[in-house]
Amino acid sequence: MVTEEQVREVLKNVWDPELGVNVVDLGLIYGVDINDRNVTVKMTLTTQGCPLHETMPAWVKEAVEKMEEVDNAEVEVVWSPPWNPDMMSEEAKELLGY
Repeated sequence: MVTEEQVREVLKNVWDPELGVNVVDLGLIYGVDINDRNVTVKMTLTTQGCPLHETMPAWVKEAVEKMEEVDNAEVEVVWSPPWNPDMMSEEAKELLGY
């Protein structure tokens, strides 16, 4: 069975092309729910007006579904709590100058 850690590791390969940082280090992944071979990722975007509002969740879904241990992935985009730069990893903050 896949673990949350494995899912998050795969999601480090999904990058925000505007910021040049992966979605995990940006703090966009709020949760991973695993039910047998089905995974639901709860995520947000940096802003509600993000031009990648459809594309980035699709990239997340695609990355998770490529995992051998996963049959189906769903992505739930949420806006609460709103994203802010404090949610980024220390590496991302340093890279982006925060």
